Amino acid sequence: MLRQYELVERVLAYDPDADEAMLNRAYVYTVQKHGSQKRASGDPYFSHPVEVAGLMTELKLDQETIVTALLHDTVEDTLATVAEVERLFGPNVARLVDGVTKLSKIEAMSEKERAAENLRKFLLAMSEDIRVLLVKLADRLHNMRTLHFIKSEDKRRRISRETMDIYAPLAERVGMYEYMREMQLLAFEQLEPEAYATITGRLAQIRSSEGGQVDAIALSIKQALAEAGLKVEVSGREKHPYSIWKKMAERHVSFEQITDIMAFRVLTETVEDSYKALGVLHTTWQMIPGRFKDYISTPKSNGYRSLHTSLIFENSMRMEVQVRTREMHETNEFGLAAHWAYKQAARPDGQVGWLRDLIEIVDASHDAEELLEHTRLAIYQDRIFAFTPKGQLLQLPKGSTPVDFAYAVHSDLGSFAVGAKINGRHMPLRTQLGNGDVVEIIKSRNASPQLSWLGFVVTGKARAAIRRAVRAKERAEVAAIGRKLFEEIVTRLPSKIGKKAIREAAKRLDLGGEEDLMAAIGAARIDDREVLEALVPGSTADLPEPEKWSAHERAISIRGLTPGVAFHLAECCHPVPGDRIVGIRVPDRGVEVHAIDCLSLASGVDADWLDLSWGDRTTGAVGRLRVLLHNRPGTLAEAAGIFAGNRANIVSLEMTGRDELFGTYEVDLEVSDLAHLTRIVSALRASDAVAEAERI
Repeated sequence: MLRQYELVERVLAYDPDADEAMLNRAYVYTVQKHGSQKRASGDPYFSHPVEVAGLMTELKLDQETIVTALLHDTVEDTLATVAEVERLFGPNVARLVDGVTKLSKIEAMSEKERAAENLRKFLLAMSEDIRVLLVKLADRLHNMRTLHFIKSEDKRRRISRETMDIYAPLAERVGMYEYMREMQLLAFEQLEPEAYATITGRLAQIRSSEGGQVDAIALSIKQALAEAGLKVEVSGREKHPYSIWKKMAERHVSFEQITDIMAFRVLTETVEDSYKALGVLHTTWQMIPGRFKDYISTPKSNGYRSLHTSLIFENSMRMEVQVRTREMHETNEFGLAAHWAYKQAARPDGQVGWLRDLIEIVDASHDAEELLEHTRLAIYQDRIFAFTPKGQLLQLPKGSTPVDFAYAVHSDLGSFAVGAKINGRHMPLRTQLGNGDVVEIIKSRNASPQLSWLGFVVTGKARAAIRRAVRAKERAEVAAIGRKLFEEIVTRLPSKIGKKAIREAAKRLDLGGEEDLMAAIGAARIDDREVLEALVPGSTADLPEPEKWSAHERAISIRGLTPGVAFHLAECCHPVPGDRIVGIRVPDRGVEVHAIDCLSLASGVDADWLDLSWGDRTTGAVGRLRVLLHNRPGTLAEAAGIFAGNRANIVSLEMTGRDELFGTYEVDLEVSDLAHLTRIVSALRASDAVAEAERI
């Protein structure tokens, strides 16, 4: 563990103007606050924040980041508060510490909800100041280095999975490849211990059997380039065990079938030398077609720049070679952290533009599942390059479609997309894009996102936007139904009501406003009586008795039952007055009333059947319909108008399916009898808005 003076000396070595007193105060503060707390390894807990601060000094980060690293666990794990941190170390450090601090103390949330809320807060803080991410990555890296001390295998696997899904990809997205590789290796060891042991064992065998082959090949490369007058530095290594395993899984091949296990790196003085070195390599050894990538002319979104190629060496051995300048190499290995210059207020927005997409996902995600799913999609996929017709370059996950492309350009373009041209040819929206495709999106102001798009889009941004749009459309349609029903409800009041009364009614019902009120009525979350009472308190007291009953309070009588025997109408067939009915005795539930032609009765021929008939009271029976509506604006409102016009109260409404042409709904309606229900079905079938209507 770094001692106090060692940490301070490290910072002063690259930043002589750093506030030495503040660094000392922060070191002492974290030691005092964590006190006698121990880690799973048995070490004092404060050794962890000190080591994280040490990692930050290796990246030569500013004093505020070093202090944040020292304090990052104090608010979460001790009695320290953000306010106290701000008083002692200033508002910037307090904001950074708060951004790194997790919300794991929220007891009411499930594990997934806590994980999502932690991630939500972390992403928002990271968008304000990327130093939050740098500290968090160092925090996670040190935790992974000491993960083997945790006794619970389940906990080790959970932390490793989170590291593999969230933090290693985040490190990759900001170009911190050293952090990414070490996190992946440590997580791989926990998640796939057998595969880890096998691959590392085979690599050790290759190393011992082939002796200094890596060094020999590196020397051959250096000599070939030196003969061409190039001053270079060449190094070689075996491929990362996790990348070998990933390649084996993706290609469904064995270890022996992986041919490019060796990788070499060539560092040059200038960009021109890099391209010249590539030419020498391609003329000295045979290049493998399709394996060349130029990330210098088209850098990755995290700023990574390099030339990649694969060559066939002696004895048909394949090897991967990366060529870059020394400056590129420093940036590639430590990414954003390698050139973060706070004193000049530099903020390389071009390298973290993808954060804007993540923040859109945070805003659009409906629940914990969606947030975690969309974030993984946004940060954990291989990339392709595609161009707009004007030449703008976009990086997208492999498997992306024109819809993903459209949302990457702008949310509005995605929402109004109706078609696409790929390299000048009209292609379906579900077509997967390839590297270098030129994509033109055809749009229409009358279009809207389709639920079916979720079947083929791959980006988190597209999925979040589509789901948000579909939910908004469904809500608008339900609110339109509610408005129709509301117009019928208010006719029972003695006088007209204004907007103010509606706003007050929404408040009394704990709803956000008029639109929320209409949506609640349309979805049958509140009944007529509640609406009337909220609009005009006391108005329901003098209503005639039938008007006072809610859908659940109105009475139905059945003949043929012993007095006092409980009964309920079966939900499988929803019998209504006019249907011929029978009863089946159900233990502990009384009698279940079915229509005589109910399909579920076929399994109960030996049951105790009762011959029943409808009594005098038949108000409030519920019939169920399946309605297939044309997928265009206003059709659901038109159907709601038919229900209201036939004085049928909607008990529940559920969308069971939607595609580009139709939306399918199941509707429970309160009707007086079979004839009433039949009239509604006939009216629906006569409407241009309805494709099909049938009783369930």
